[in-house]
This record gives sequence, C-alpha cells and structure tokens, in this order.
Amino acid sequence: MMMCYGFFVFSLKTLPYQEMTLNKSWNWASNNRVNKRSALQFTGPNNETITLSGSVFSELTHGRVSIEVLERMAYLSVPLPLIQGDGVPLGFFVLNGVERKYTELDRHGAPRKINFTIKLTKVDISDFFDEGIIKDIIDIIDIII
Repeated sequence: MMMCYGFFVFSLKTLPYQEMTLNKSWNWASNNRVNKRSALQFTGPNNETITLSGSVFSELTHGRVSIEVLERMAYLSVPLPLIQGDGVPLGFFVLNGVERKYTELDRHGAPRKINFTIKLTKVDISDFFDEGIIKDIIDIIDIII
C-alpha cells in the first residue's frame, strides 16, 4: 500500500502515483503604515494541498476504473482521512480535482496509457460533520459499490 484516501487504497495494482507534491503556506494580514513597511500579523495556516501524479497502463492495472472510483468518492462531499503507506496520518482531505490525459490509443479509441493528476486539500474536520452526515455517506457508498 502506498497511501490510503478514505476507503480507496493507492497501490501498484490500483493507481500507483509517481510524484507527490505537498504545498503548505501561512496567512499574514497586512496593515499599511506611513513611511514604514507594512505591519504583518499572523492569522493562521492556509489549507495544505497535496498533488499526486503519475501514469497507469491499461495492460498492467485497472487505473481507469480506479480513477472513476475516486471521482465518485468526490460526490460524498465530505473530507476523508489520508494515511501514508507507513501508517502516518496526514489529516482529513477533500478531493478538489482529477485530471486525465489519454495517450497511446488503440484502434477502438481505448487508452493504453493514462496520465493523471489528483488534487487534495486539507481541511479542519469540525467544519464538515453534523448529525445526519454519516447516514448520507453510507447511502452514497452503497451507490458507489
């Protein structure tokens, strides 16, 4: 297992990514002053983003199906835990986007190679969950499966 996002497992047989980019930044409010540099005040962290990218080959993996499962998971519209393959939890993330690029098409138009990019954004879990959300998640999972 390379990583786990919710109930989706990234592995060599599903969706093996070759690159992972972690982006962190922090907010500083600015207040202009006369004849001085602006005064800055720390207001907290921005949302961390993780970008996973790679290529899958139809003959070796079920990458096309795995990408579609991830896209359906986005419709859960709730943050899911992201856990590295070594067991380190990275926090709760939402799926912002999936980009696919089909190359090496066969004579029927089916791609032999799919380049993909997946964008995830870290969120505070308390902003999303209320009493009825668990039932909604279970209902959507039943639709996906």
